[in-house]
Amino acid sequence: MTTTRTAAVAWLAALALLTATGCSGADRPAGDRAPADAAKLDLTATTPAAEDALAKANWLLEDEPDSLDLDAQGTSAGRIVLTNVCERLYQLQPDMSTKPHLAEKGQASADGKTLTLGLRDDVTFHDGSKMTADDVLWSLKRHADPDMEQADEFENVAAMEKTGEHEITVRFKEPDALFLKALAGDAGIVWNKARVRESGKEFGTPGQPDACSGPYELTRWDSGDSITIRAHDAYWGEQPLTREVVFKWATDSALVNALKTGAADGAYAESPNTAAALRGDKGLSQYYGPSTASLVLIPTARGGMQDDRIRHALSLALDRKGIAESGFGGLVQPWASPVGSGAWGYEKDTFAAAQKKLAAGAPASPDADDLAEAKRLVKESGAPTEPVVIGTDASQGRTVTANAVRAALQRIGLKGEIKTVPTAQFEEFYSDEQARGDIDLLVGDWYISKADPVGFYDNGLSTSPNNWVGFKDAAYDRLVKKALGTLDDTERAGLATDIQQRFVEAAVWIPVAQVPTILVLDSELTGPTSSQAYLYYPWAAGLGKKKAG
Repeated sequence: MTTTRTAAVAWLAALALLTATGCSGADRPAGDRAPADAAKLDLTATTPAAEDALAKANWLLEDEPDSLDLDAQGTSAGRIVLTNVCERLYQLQPDMSTKPHLAEKGQASADGKTLTLGLRDDVTFHDGSKMTADDVLWSLKRHADPDMEQADEFENVAAMEKTGEHEITVRFKEPDALFLKALAGDAGIVWNKARVRESGKEFGTPGQPDACSGPYELTRWDSGDSITIRAHDAYWGEQPLTREVVFKWATDSALVNALKTGAADGAYAESPNTAAALRGDKGLSQYYGPSTASLVLIPTARGGMQDDRIRHALSLALDRKGIAESGFGGLVQPWASPVGSGAWGYEKDTFAAAQKKLAAGAPASPDADDLAEAKRLVKESGAPTEPVVIGTDASQGRTVTANAVRAALQRIGLKGEIKTVPTAQFEEFYSDEQARGDIDLLVGDWYISKADPVGFYDNGLSTSPNNWVGFKDAAYDRLVKKALGTLDDTERAGLATDIQQRFVEAAVWIPVAQVPTILVLDSELTGPTSSQAYLYYPWAAGLGKKKAG
C-alpha cells in the first residue's frame, strides 16, 4: 500500500524508542552517539559489512505475527521475518532504490500502459520446484484480490496475463509510475502456487511450510514461543552469512533483559522501554537509518486552523529543534517537508535541494523575523479568539510536541489547549472523523511504503480522506495525477517537487521532523541494513561477526 498509518508499523515503534533514548550514553560506541545538534543528524542506510559467518542469531520482535501470509495480514512483525524467506519481483535496496529481482527486467510500452516483466529462469522454491510464470501470474492475481491487503496496488491494472514461458504482461488503465515500486513490496511476493493451495485456509499459520524462494526457509513456528528460519542450502542465490535466526517476542522488561544479557542479539527497535534501559550499554550498538517516516501536525477543518495564514504562522513560530532535542534526544531531525528522506529512492539531489528551499517556511528554530511574519499573518487573518485544540496522547514525544505547539501559538498571540487521550483512543483520530470533531490539530505521524514522494502527496488530493482541512486545488490534483503516470524519474522528480511546494505552501499538513529507523545490535555483530528497507530486504543474510574469531 502506498500510504500507511497504523500504530503497529515499525517506524512508529522506532519513534517510541527515540522518545525513551533521550540523551546519548557516555559508553555508547563512537558513531552511535546522539548528535548535539538535531538539525545535523546523519543517517546511514547500511551497517559495516560483516567479516565472518554466524551460526545462530536470536532476534526480538515486539509481537508474535498473527499470520505469515502477508496477503491476509500484513504486519511489521510478519514482514521482519518473511523478508528473509520470501522474495519479490523487484527488491527495495538499503539505499531505498528499487532493482529487478525475481523479474530480471521490466519493459514499459511507449504509452506507458503496458509493462512486460521478463522473469528469471533459475529460481527454485524451497520445495525444489522451479518458479514459473504461472506461479508469478497466480501470485499477482492473489495480491489483487479485493479481500487481500495489497488490492489497492492493483486498482489501475486492467489485465495481467502470461505472454511467454518466462514473461508476464501487465496492462494498465493509465500509466502507473509506482507499480514497479509496489512490486518491491508485498504486492510483488511470488508464492509457490502448489504449496499455498496445498495448505489451503491454513496457509501462513503455525505448522504450515512457507511457499517462497528466499535465502532462508521457515523451519519451525512454536505458537506463543518462537519462529525459526534457517539458511536454505539449495538457495538459487548467494548463501547468507547467518545460518539460523530464531525470533522471539517480548515487551518491556523481558525484552530489555534479553538484550542486556545477550540472550538476544538484536532488534529493529519497537519498544519505548528498550532504549531507556539500554542507554549507554557497552555491549550494544544503535544505528539510525533513512526512513519515509515523519512527525507532522495535521489540521482539521475546525476553528482557526481552517485559515492557511494561521497554519503558516504556526509553522514559522514552531521550535522544531527544541522538540527534537527535548522530546526525542536529538534523534529526530527538524524537517520542512511532511515525508522523510527515505522516500528519495531516486533523484536524491533534486529532492534534497527542494527540501532546503522549504526551510524558510519551517525553520528549525524561529528567529525574530520569523515571529514577526507569523504575527503579521495572525493579524491579517483576524486573530481568532477561540483556543486551538491540540490532540495528543500521553507519550513523552507527543506531549513535548503538543506543549511546543501551544507555546508557539502563545508567542504569536493565539491560545492553545491540549486534549490528551489514551494511546488506544488516539488511533481513532486517524480513522474516525467524529473522534476528531473537537480538535483543531493532531500531533501525528506518517510513513509511506514506497520510496517515492509522489506516493505521499495523494494525501493532498481534494478527494483524499486524509485531507482533513478540506484543501481543494484543481491544479494540484492534475499535477498529482500527471506525476503518478510519469515513468521518467527525472521528469517525475520535477513534478514531485512542484507538488511538494504547493502542499507545503497550502500547509495542508505542517511538517515537524523526520524519524529514522533504529537498529539495536550486539556490538560484536554487524551487516543488516539500518534503513526502512529492512521491512522488504533480506537483512539477516548480511548479518555476521565484525571479524573472524
